[in-house]
Amino acid sequence: MKSLYGKNKDCNWRDYQLLMKGIFTCFKRGILLGCFINTFLCWAQNITITSGKIDARAVGLKESPNKIIGASIFQIPNYFVWGASVVKGDDGKYHMLFSLWESGAEGGSFVKDWVLQSKIGYAVSDYPDKGFKFQKIVLKGTRYHGDNMSWDAQMVHNPHINKFNGKYYLYYIGSKDPAEQLRGSSGENLDKRARVQQSLCIGVLEFDSFEDLLLGNFMRPKQPLLTPRTRVKADNVINASPFGIKVKPDNIIVVNPSVVYNPKIQKYMLFFKGNVYEPHWKGVHGVAIGDTPKGPFIPLDNFVFDVKMPDGSLASTEDPYVWYSNKIQKFMAIVKDFTGRLTGHKKTLALLSSTGGIVWDLTEKPLFMERKLHLMDGSILEVDRLERPQLLLNEEGFPKYLYAACAVENVNPKNDGSSFNVQIPLEVVME
Repeated sequence: MKSLYGKNKDCNWRDYQLLMKGIFTCFKRGILLGCFINTFLCWAQNITITSGKIDARAVGLKESPNKIIGASIFQIPNYFVWGASVVKGDDGKYHMLFSLWESGAEGGSFVKDWVLQSKIGYAVSDYPDKGFKFQKIVLKGTRYHGDNMSWDAQMVHNPHINKFNGKYYLYYIGSKDPAEQLRGSSGENLDKRARVQQSLCIGVLEFDSFEDLLLGNFMRPKQPLLTPRTRVKADNVINASPFGIKVKPDNIIVVNPSVVYNPKIQKYMLFFKGNVYEPHWKGVHGVAIGDTPKGPFIPLDNFVFDVKMPDGSLASTEDPYVWYSNKIQKFMAIVKDFTGRLTGHKKTLALLSSTGGIVWDLTEKPLFMERKLHLMDGSILEVDRLERPQLLLNEEGFPKYLYAACAVENVNPKNDGSSFNVQIPLEVVME
């Protein structure tokens, strides 16, 4: 059981101050505010979440199954399938946007090709937790259309779908290859994969219906929605920031968008991941604020989900999913906990809460989910990867279904298309 009851029962004054500082910064930069800052309402209840059984069964040796199949497992032959985001449409169906790229003997490994080959596909189901059917690939790098120069020419990845004010917004990450770097530059030794990875930015598509999406009736963004402000790294980095520049959360890359409307300030908040090196890689997070779902978004300097390691450095996390619950009037977030500092268990999903979306606390029981799947026959399958969490919420802002990228075994060196997306029902109990 996981509790959504945060450690701090009272209003977080620091949260309010930081949010006001960020809004004032936006005002100074010319963003029209025109809104009244609502009083922060600080009320919460003790809530627990349990994961239900999925419609699937394990295949392989009984002692060591290496595959899983079933209606709650979304997988496509000859493709790797990864992160997926789902929304309920006006037609009552459940619409999924997901990452995929080709697998097989002619392809590269999982870890190489998600950077170089990823695309975004579309699937639909009559049910939120099973039976998704692949329809078509709806977004590719612009190089497939003869344009090698656009910011998302090489690849598109990690979709996050939302609906605001009657329109759909598909947030995603994209990148291009900036070409080999000049001899003597800080990026001269980077190969193509590294160059593309270091050029990742966030974009968004706006469309009225899924019919429009399938027909291509949308305007592809000519510029990214958010780009990094700093590029601080000791070596092997494209366009390194000058020595002495203070690292910001949007460092080198901005990826893994999660967008939520903040009713307290009547603004949209875009949460993202950046990279820092101390000297080794860590995933860190920030937030940008905008007037509309398409921005413009102004990033704040604050690091969010900033749980510290024993040495005072930031714990490494990634894959944020952020939402707001009208019922408890709090922001909630799930992140992948690389080190186990948040949950006590490495590479599990952690749960945090916030009154204003800037300052975050671990919840009373921060372990949201281990890397285990509960199957229909009562067995439990431990998996190697369970990440890229995306949720489907009820009207009160409580999670009902979890969509997670998954692999039973270490998929990084493989080219067999063995990754998939799993749909997990959740039960919320208010005490």
